[in-house]
Amino acid sequence: MTGATHAMTVKEPDGATVEIFRLPTDEASLQALLRDLFEQHWDKITFGPLIQGAAWEIRAPHAPTHIRMLDGYLTVAFGVWHFHLCIGPHKGPTNDPAPEALAHHRRTARAELYRRLDKSGAPVSWGLRLFNGHGEQTTILLPNPFLAPDTDKILKTPDWSRLDLWDRLRARWLGLTDPDPLDRSGLGFSHG
Repeated sequence: MTGATHAMTVKEPDGATVEIFRLPTDEASLQALLRDLFEQHWDKITFGPLIQGAAWEIRAPHAPTHIRMLDGYLTVAFGVWHFHLCIGPHKGPTNDPAPEALAHHRRTARAELYRRLDKSGAPVSWGLRLFNGHGEQTTILLPNPFLAPDTDKILKTPDWSRLDLWDRLRARWLGLTDPDPLDRSGLGFSHG
């Protein structure tokens, strides 16, 4: 993706500093990215909507039973439970089409890899954020070297191998093939 390797640092409403790397939002790119994450890395990620006052941090119990596209929505199913994410053109049923404004609201308008920085400027968490047309956010948290894989307890010593997925995503989607030393500069987990 042209220009994607240029990071942008932003201050979040909660005061946190986040470095973002913009990604394409076309249906084919988002479908490829999300299929890769959920088909190949389902056991390493945590995901869910993030809104003021609520953060859903969901872990899949097993690989998806199916992933499908219908009317702009990617459905990721894990047996009985599933979720839908609008990543492409959405029309609605022919007998009750979705108004253009509603279709725009639902569809992913912004996608970005991100890393949250501590006060010293070192990353403390890594992930993918998807925002719909109204800025509502869904997040996929990537493995964190400061947190134990199954318990999220803070590790005494960082496990830098947990940045492998982040490094792979940077290489594939941003063209950044060498790991960034900044990613391995933090001293521990902090959450503001």
